[in-house]
Amino acid sequence: MTEATELAERAGDGDPRIGLRAVAALRRLLEQLEAVQVRSARNQGWSWQEIAAELGVSRQAVHKKYGRR
Repeated sequence: MTEATELAERAGDGDPRIGLRAVAALRRLLEQLEAVQVRSARNQGWSWQEIAAELGVSRQAVHKKYGRR
């Protein structure tokens, strides 16, 4: 099983401590994955508007989050 799959299973655990820890870990993993994909899109010449449209956020939001990295 992959780390993400294991975390997703733990997120549904009946013990809130286990579930919440898994949710926090999934959130960190998601942020890392998003950053990798945004960097890849920018390296391929995508505009901030194109990236924002795919993420379902505003151009300003995605630029503010990743524009200076």
